[in-house]
Amino acid sequence: MAFKKVCSLDEVPEGDALRVELFDEPIALFNLDGEILATQDRCTHGDWSLADGFLENGVIECTLHWGKFCVRTGKVKAPPACAALTVYPVKVEGNDVYVDFESGKVND
Repeated sequence: MAFKKVCSLDEVPEGDALRVELFDEPIALFNLDGEILATQDRCTHGDWSLADGFLENGVIECTLHWGKFCVRTGKVKAPPACAALTVYPVKVEGNDVYVDFESGKVND
């Protein structure tokens, strides 16, 4: 695994999201009750930033066409989203957040 530092923990407030980019890959980070999760940032339906969406109960809602995804698994929760998101391993060391961009996977 090749974890890369993407931000500090305090940049991702609880219940919120942050868009980061490394190696030209936009990633959305989500803080769910202190747990940091990472998915691809672009909605699979409308090519829109998910970090700008509405996060509630572990589900992110895209603000373009209202498709929904589980941020833990990447699975589609509501149409018009039609394909699952890539999810990435995350680790937190101290105040630093790391994402393994090379080990992302899609959970169909």
